[in-house]
Amino acid sequence: MSSYTKKDVQELVDGTLGWETTHRMLSMPKDAQRFVLYREVLQEKVDWDDPILLPLGPHLYVVVNADGDWVTQCSCGHEFCDYRQNWKLEALVHVRDSKEELNELYPELMSPDPEWQVYREYYCPKCGVQHDVEAPTPWYPVIHDFEPDIETFYRDWLEIPLPQRGQ
Repeated sequence: MSSYTKKDVQELVDGTLGWETTHRMLSMPKDAQRFVLYREVLQEKVDWDDPILLPLGPHLYVVVNADGDWVTQCSCGHEFCDYRQNWKLEALVHVRDSKEELNELYPELMSPDPEWQVYREYYCPKCGVQHDVEAPTPWYPVIHDFEPDIETFYRDWLEIPLPQRGQ
């Protein structure tokens, strides 16, 4: 049983939890019950019923869609693709590849050289929320961050059943 309440987890997600509790919560070993509370809090924040299996970012999730497929989905409900594919290939991308664009982020003379580094900003095509930023060399391919082994995570780490449609 988790020593934290749903209210604690809600405040952690909202960024309103006190520093002492936040530090303790992030430093201590995680438990399955806290993950269950975390999923509940995240599920209550979205306007759709697709069960969240795994959060990938503040507004990006692996969910079970209406067809029973596991997909990467934005908090607005936009489905990108199968969770094993690179969702970034279906996002809107803004590439900062000039001194002028990089200087929008950095003070003059402190931005990277666009011959050596660019910024790729990935946005949801439906709501426009920014999901990720990469800072690779200009020629580097789009980075596929990771492909989670969700079944193993639930079975071997959490030791709880996978969420199903209608839960």
